[in-house]
Amino acid sequence: MPTVSVTRLHLRSPRFLLPFFLRTHRSRRQATRAPGNLGVRVRKTDGLAFWTLTLWRDMAAMRSFVMASPHREAMQKLANWCDEAAFAHWDLDINDLPTWDIAVDKLRVSGHLATVLHPSEKHKAGEIVIS
Repeated sequence: MPTVSVTRLHLRSPRFLLPFFLRTHRSRRQATRAPGNLGVRVRKTDGLAFWTLTLWRDMAAMRSFVMASPHREAMQKLANWCDEAAFAHWDLDINDLPTWDIAVDKLRVSGHLATVLHPSEKHKAGEIVIS
């Protein structure tokens, strides 16, 4: 059964933009070439907030991607670069990426906060920011 992953990352400073973009480019290229990947989308919203939306053949394919380089190294940097980070995964009955509106709703309802070293006040309060 296909698995969707959505992430929202908010950089805590513009000084992290260049290294973040470099890691994002490498990870996106890795995802599009990864076995079991069925789709990749990225977007930017308010301020320094960035989103990814990926579709995988199954959870095993997604986990293989997450634990492989260069994505693995990027995740290690995000704890320092981000003041907010959240993700959600869910299964689909079809092989099409959902809309951003659906992904945002899923993150709001069933998302999880990732560990960050310098959390915003909202992150400290356990709030998943959607903007």
